[in-house]
Amino acid sequence: MTSFYNTLIFTVLTTFAAYTCHGQESPKHEATDEVRPANRLAGESSLYLLQHAHNPVDWYPWGEAAFEKAARENKMVFLSVGYAACHWCHVMERESFVDPEIAALLNDRFVCIKVDREQRPDVDQIYMLAVQIVSRGNGGWPMSVFLTPKGKPFWAGTYFPARTGDRGQSTGFLSILEQIDQAWKTQRDAVETQAEAVTSLIKANRSGIAEEELDAAASALNQNLVDRVAASLKEQFDPVYGGFGFSDAQPNRPKFPEPSNLYFLMDRIERESTSQDEREASLKMLTRSLDGMISGAMFDHIGGGFHRYSVDRQWQIPHFEKMLYDNGQLASVYARAYEITKRQEYRDVAIAICDFVLRELQSDDATFYSSLDADSEGEEGKFYRWSEQEIETLEKSLSGFGEFASVYQFREEPNFEGEFFAPEPKRSLTEIAKQKEQSYESLRDSLRSVKDELREIREKRERPLRDEKVLAAWNGLMIAGLADCGRLLDRPDYVDAAKKAADFVLAKLAVDDGVLRRDYAAGAKKLDGYLDDYAFFVSGLIALHRATGDAKWIDAAESLTEKQIELFWDEKMGGFFFTTAEQSLLIVRMKNPTDGALPAGASVAGENLLYLKKHSGVFAEKDYLSKLAVVAAAVIKQNPAAAPRMAAVLADYIESD
Repeated sequence: MTSFYNTLIFTVLTTFAAYTCHGQESPKHEATDEVRPANRLAGESSLYLLQHAHNPVDWYPWGEAAFEKAARENKMVFLSVGYAACHWCHVMERESFVDPEIAALLNDRFVCIKVDREQRPDVDQIYMLAVQIVSRGNGGWPMSVFLTPKGKPFWAGTYFPARTGDRGQSTGFLSILEQIDQAWKTQRDAVETQAEAVTSLIKANRSGIAEEELDAAASALNQNLVDRVAASLKEQFDPVYGGFGFSDAQPNRPKFPEPSNLYFLMDRIERESTSQDEREASLKMLTRSLDGMISGAMFDHIGGGFHRYSVDRQWQIPHFEKMLYDNGQLASVYARAYEITKRQEYRDVAIAICDFVLRELQSDDATFYSSLDADSEGEEGKFYRWSEQEIETLEKSLSGFGEFASVYQFREEPNFEGEFFAPEPKRSLTEIAKQKEQSYESLRDSLRSVKDELREIREKRERPLRDEKVLAAWNGLMIAGLADCGRLLDRPDYVDAAKKAADFVLAKLAVDDGVLRRDYAAGAKKLDGYLDDYAFFVSGLIALHRATGDAKWIDAAESLTEKQIELFWDEKMGGFFFTTAEQSLLIVRMKNPTDGALPAGASVAGENLLYLKKHSGVFAEKDYLSKLAVVAAAVIKQNPAAAPRMAAVLADYIESD
């Protein structure tokens, strides 16, 4: 068993490193008009699940039926988790889940469950922890996990090529299935033991802290704790290109926007108690990061909005999916950065984000859809890239294109897959204008007509699929982004858009008993909300209260926060669980105190409680914030960079205590 397990460990590490992190060129696939029979996913509302509704794999949605079948037939469960805009999820579906031989093996030996991570983040976070345990810290999507009939994870990985030899030395998915099946048949005790061990580790890590750490954390709740967060971010900061997480040992590590880090830096800059040296250091990290993100192709210079992350240190080439949650947070970040620096380019970026979302992600009922796919016509980034032939044609036909081509590197070597161009100026337009000895505004205006023309040309291409589910949490982040931009940039139209979205969410997702629903897709409300849904949506309501002063928004924020405390508060240790106590199929009730691409629900809840304590009579005397602060201090004491957005809350709490 040990030899078998170590072999699989090696497989997941090498496969993950080659594809999920580095973003290798994806294979080209011929389109097909074949329509296969529908499976159980055909009745679901999630676009991601519907994308697999005609696979020959006998998929089940997450639920009791799948686990009852696994127990009855004594089979392992294969759990596959992804999301609609995920490029490598599409690749694995095309390579493996439509393959008749692989599908037959899956159907015969396993019970197969397909989960949309955006619809079921509770399932995703539990089993992503299993992936990280098995693969020694790595993770990503598509997530591939093998479970016992009781839902306990035995082994886990991410993307796998269909067959050994398809991609270098990586072991193929078909071979892995055969080995897993053989282990289940011949080494059952070892598999069960391994599953118990992984499950125990998940339970031990569910909150990030132990009960005995709380007493020590209370005494550590001081300014030194916040300073440690700043020091940790300095250590992780990339001084050349901005952003965080670069190291010489991992030069090709992907780079994410990480808005929570930027929230902390802006709080530090604006806080009167921050020393001048620390304020200048924070400002340097902030502006270098913001400039870096708009210097590469991760920012869509033609259509506005940010792609999810860059596959390289330079922010040069993204994975091309666009997510509502990134753009909501980054709208707030660039608007606040404009207020701090008065850099006109930051204002323009914030506006470009909002305009993109209102143009391409707003629904007919004024709420916001979840994402745009990375792929179109079966190829990654095809909607956003430009061929050399297209550029030659534009040179001849489009007035002013020469300057655009020079600024956005169309005269250099192709920067995407060796043959295409994704526009990237390599520096901020402010820096380029300075070098040209002209104003930023004059350079921006001279490029505008060409950008408009290119966007019109792009609109004639086959568009990436749009995931049209409406999530309460992500809408909350976008409502906050629009309200912040409206308030800080004097754009009342953005505030109006935020109000309309908030009104719809309150009407359609906040039901009569005060419970908030998570999603609204194809007209169907399905799942009760998680902590993030309450916290993020309340943050949007609070942003509207700041922008308008209308008591309507603070009243709604109070009501939902009270329900959030009722459903998620941990009476024993303090802090918030991610789920209610009703999720019987989950092997553990998780807490997630760590800020990542999405902030932790606990961090945003802390911001909300801080605001409500100052502006709400209902929460003026309630003491949840002090208990949450102790839990957060324990997390940050253990890992100073774990929750920077919460650290900004602690800075305010410490000063006002």
